[in-house]
Amino acid sequence: MGLASTAAAGLVSWSHAHSVGAAQTINLALSPDQDISWLEFQNKIYGAKPDDKGPIGGGKGYVDSFKQADFEVYDVEGLLQALSEARAGQVIYVNGDVVLDLTPRIYIEQLVLEIPPGVILASNRGTNGSAGALICSDTLNTKVMMRASGPGVRITGIRLQGPNPKRHMEHHARSFGPNGLGREYYYRFPVSRGIEASFPIEIDNCELSAFSQCAVYLKEGTGHHIHHNFIHQCQYNGLGYGVSHNTSFSVIEYNLFDENRHSIAGTGASGSGYVARHNVEAGISLSHCFDMHGGRDRKDGTEIAGTSIEIYNNTFRAPQRAVVIRGTPEERCDIYQNWFAAHPDVEAAVRGISERTAARDNVYGVSPQTIT
Repeated sequence: MGLASTAAAGLVSWSHAHSVGAAQTINLALSPDQDISWLEFQNKIYGAKPDDKGPIGGGKGYVDSFKQADFEVYDVEGLLQALSEARAGQVIYVNGDVVLDLTPRIYIEQLVLEIPPGVILASNRGTNGSAGALICSDTLNTKVMMRASGPGVRITGIRLQGPNPKRHMEHHARSFGPNGLGREYYYRFPVSRGIEASFPIEIDNCELSAFSQCAVYLKEGTGHHIHHNFIHQCQYNGLGYGVSHNTSFSVIEYNLFDENRHSIAGTGASGSGYVARHNVEAGISLSHCFDMHGGRDRKDGTEIAGTSIEIYNNTFRAPQRAVVIRGTPEERCDIYQNWFAAHPDVEAAVRGISERTAARDNVYGVSPQTIT
């Protein structure tokens, strides 16, 4: 997806402080051909600027794709055989023209694709016009589609599609609204996860969609790297996460997000956090975009909202609040040099500013209307 604007010239406001009354407003003119994902002002970049690996969200133009492999896969049985034989450093390549439908195997056998430590699972998303291999499930109770069974796993160039892209607002209201039937009733409707990892994992140049709980679940560990992916339609009300953290740390960068409930979320438990940079929220979100839970959500008697969080150089085009920190980080949450394109000021963009959470040096306003 190209990130070029055909919108008319406009103005944005630039805020250099997070407290009301201390903001400095400067008008910046945008030309019609301005790249809509980032701005430059006084030698600083605001918003998400692509890097030399290719476009934000990956796909056409992504340069770090695989052209040779140790295993070539054309069907589900071939993939399972390759996963059973592959060793660290080897590449399993799934042909970009195939669809691997896991629905019956997950429904009957609760199949999980276990990727061995150090193995690369690859396809060719974006190469010569290819959409990349599609691995999918229509089974609502897809508990986990893929799991990294050790460190050093990389998943690249794959399309991973879950069973449920819907919001199910009525079910949530029936569960938690006035005279609601409660949490137990809510969870009787099965939820789905895409990729689960407790060891350092790299996920890049993938399209991940339609998982009602989360596309990526980082259960434990540090060193997780989620970059250059298109993550969308994970929006089941009450859950619905693009990348979700338990007790884990990650770097999340150069991703394109759309139609999620929260594109990035975390339990907020001690020992968790993330760096989110150069990501784009394309414009549709069920709730706030980047999240960290607090002690009230966990009901653990604390106000802890993760250990450390850094949110910078992201572009938010969804009208919902961009960032909510639902407690106090143990160390620090810094929010800076973002472009809050759909928000007039910091109060509209960020909730949870405190002595350890600061929003500073961000740009507000002007949401170009065309992405081509």
